Amino acid sequence: MKIQKRLILGLFICSNVFLACDKNSDDEPNQTTEEKTFSIAMIPDTQNMTDFTHQTSYTIKDGVNFPINASTQFYDMMQYIASNAVTNGGAIVFATSVGDIWQHQTEIVDEAHAARGFSHDPYSIIANSGEVFPTPETLNFEMPLAREGYQLVAQTGIPFGAAPGNHDSDAMWSEASFESDPSRLGEIATVGVIPEILGMLHIGGHKNFNSVFGEDTSFFKNKDWYISSYKGGANSAQKFEGAGYTFINISLEMHPGNDVLEWAQSVLDANIGIPTMITTHDFINENAERLANPIVDLARIDPEFNNSAEEVFNKLVVPNDQIFLILSGHHHGKAMRVDKNNAGHDVVQILADYQDRGQSVLDVAPDLRTPYGSTYGIGDGWLRLLNFDFESETPKIVVKTYSSHYDTFSTDLSTYSDWYKASENPETSDSEFHALDHFTIELEDFNSRFN
Repeated sequence: MKIQKRLILGLFICSNVFLACDKNSDDEPNQTTEEKTFSIAMIPDTQNMTDFTHQTSYTIKDGVNFPINASTQFYDMMQYIASNAVTNGGAIVFATSVGDIWQHQTEIVDEAHAARGFSHDPYSIIANSGEVFPTPETLNFEMPLAREGYQLVAQTGIPFGAAPGNHDSDAMWSEASFESDPSRLGEIATVGVIPEILGMLHIGGHKNFNSVFGEDTSFFKNKDWYISSYKGGANSAQKFEGAGYTFINISLEMHPGNDVLEWAQSVLDANIGIPTMITTHDFINENAERLANPIVDLARIDPEFNNSAEEVFNKLVVPNDQIFLILSGHHHGKAMRVDKNNAGHDVVQILADYQDRGQSVLDVAPDLRTPYGSTYGIGDGWLRLLNFDFESETPKIVVKTYSSHYDTFSTDLSTYSDWYKASENPETSDSEFHALDHFTIELEDFNSRFN
């Protein structure tokens, strides 16, 4: 989301897990020891790369067109994953998207929500901020672009999954039952971004998402690694192999309802004891809290059909010991936390969302700014690589952040802090800022848990 609470993200050192900056600076993910190491590609929100307004064909103001084709960064990211797939001699055995794959919607309010009494307030602050923007270019440009990019990964034959974000829904609107109050805009600096001032966004519909990533698409139909789906593929489960283990990923829609959690439980019940990760769009925020963006809080606006992240954690994650990792995006920034489940074992939760990063736009248009005075964020090609290492007695995940646009890891870019720290984590030192994007997680209980 473009309107959000700009909270400061600290450096989180989580209990019972050693978190440190990895001193190695490998140029590429490398499977150096057969059956002992592998990588997972975590694809953050790509919506600003696939946005039709972020291409040179789009006029942004006064006859000035957008200075670059952000879609090139999207293609480069997907090609990087494909080139480093295990089937092409690399280490990546699985790729997973946290959602917000494209930017815009095709409807204001979807039919199902309209039938339940939801409606749009066209006069709200959010509705006039550019967040509510249904357009045919979703179908004409953004979704076909997404399909082409993921086809690069599909062609490698490695398993992959995608969780729908709020921008991937058919409809997004400013709900009329939450009236905005322009007279209170000056209070945001003290009370934060709240629906009582700005209004509340709601979403609905997965027709668009399922047309690209549904269970019957060529991406997944008849694939033996695509083991289950629900609601046409808006929720899905995949299996993949690494270091002698079989793993499962469950991709969940944003703020899933009880019916979705029951389906996910059925997947776990059918695969008892298999190490499982969850990918979903919104789970922890930039402060590593399981809290929704206050103006995109589906569980608050529609609790009958949605669960909060905290409810998902307590209903699904805590009772199921095999869930050890949760990946998410949505909140602009990065964070990590670890909590114990009912068995006393660690559940690692990781956020990564780089959509605000726009140095690549400044590289070609240093003076270009949005109507709000900010830089045009498109992502700069940054993605996460989770490098699993089972060579030592205690398995570990070395988390690295790589830009396919700049062709470098964050730790190898001398200007990394200069470019991003001031807008993301100004209170950190350069080394602390690097450590937020390059760290090691010791999986101390993995062997005993999944032997």
